[in-house]
Amino acid sequence: MESGRIILLACLLAGALPALGRITDATVARDDRAIILIANPFGFGADGYVDMSVKNFNSWHQGSIDPSKIGFFLTTSEAEAQLEVDLSQGTCAFEAQNVIKLLTFDQVEKEKAAGQASTDLSARLADLIQDYKGGEFSLFYTNCEKQTVVSFDIRVALYNVKANGYKDFLSVGEDMLPIVFMVMFVLFAVVGAMWGLVLVRQRTHAHRLHFLMVALVAFKALTLLSQAGMYQLIRSTGHPEGWNVAFYVFNFLRGILFFTVVVLVGTGWSYMTPFLRDREKRILMVVIPLQVCAEVAIVILDENTPASRSWFTWRDILHLVDIICCCAILFPIVWSIKHLREAAGTDGKAARNLLKLQLFRQFYVMVVIYIYFTRIVVYLLRSTMPYQYAWLPDAAGELATLAFYVTTAVAFQPTAENPYLHLAEEELEELRQASL
Repeated sequence: MESGRIILLACLLAGALPALGRITDATVARDDRAIILIANPFGFGADGYVDMSVKNFNSWHQGSIDPSKIGFFLTTSEAEAQLEVDLSQGTCAFEAQNVIKLLTFDQVEKEKAAGQASTDLSARLADLIQDYKGGEFSLFYTNCEKQTVVSFDIRVALYNVKANGYKDFLSVGEDMLPIVFMVMFVLFAVVGAMWGLVLVRQRTHAHRLHFLMVALVAFKALTLLSQAGMYQLIRSTGHPEGWNVAFYVFNFLRGILFFTVVVLVGTGWSYMTPFLRDREKRILMVVIPLQVCAEVAIVILDENTPASRSWFTWRDILHLVDIICCCAILFPIVWSIKHLREAAGTDGKAARNLLKLQLFRQFYVMVVIYIYFTRIVVYLLRSTMPYQYAWLPDAAGELATLAFYVTTAVAFQPTAENPYLHLAEEELEELRQASL
């Protein structure tokens, strides 16, 4: 059933993406879905609130309907599995277990008939739930009246009120994210400055690829800075207010540079060979457009709410493109390993080629571990970590990225003692001829 699929996707969403906790504006237009996820799962503290404003409500149906069976409810992440079972058995969501009813459309119709432009609700969870101590809740819309189509606009604000009366729009567990991203910004900035200092001191051995690495670290640091600013503004206002634009730009450039640098390192460009083979160029021509598509999908996903019909589709596309890009960048490294293995036994320079082969094998393992950790382990952490520790997966992912950058820089540093950065002229000529 469609309703069961929505609940299942909502459960996956809780682990796949962090709940930004921003103020959500959604438009549902002529929609007959039985259940819709309105806002991402949110971690409420001891004094959590849900503010809603519904306007422009209209319905189309045959015969009479009961508007009290159409409306909005909250449920915990733990109760969503049972809710899916209840819906599959034809039970109305309002009659399911562990459901907190917030607002039904009979109240909306009454206030609309009275001339009010919108129906507003401000609910304190401690007043709705017995023995309330906080928790992670999802906000859903449900339509238990079959063959009924509805349209409405809704604004939702989920937040926690602190002891001083201050509204915090960040979910519990995400209140550490501004600090996490700011600390990681400082660490990446320090690493970038140290790498720049190495290039200045070893400029006679520095190659173009090393300067691309500096640009990659710089854009990564700026991405983290924009994330820190974005979450800090979301905490106080519920909106990123411009920081999201900076994040999109810097993350877009960082993503393109990351895949480009990994492919170029994997092919030995600049420091081993001054050119790219045709198949390696094709990899870049495929990976970069795919990465552009991924960044566009991020923008679309972030600017829309889960209530949009296409929201889950775009999320799936984003994950698929990201996996394709990650797999594609492994091919040039494998080709380099194969070429060095063959050359080690045929060109009389076995010792040198074996050293290079060892390096590229290590780099291949590093890339695989990095991809596995940031795409699989971090996802599992988000899926299993209690909501109070939602910041830990992000911190783990950023630390893994920092470790990958530092390890790669150490392995390919521009020093005279590094045997991997120099080839004799006859070797370069042989490689040029082999590529023709």
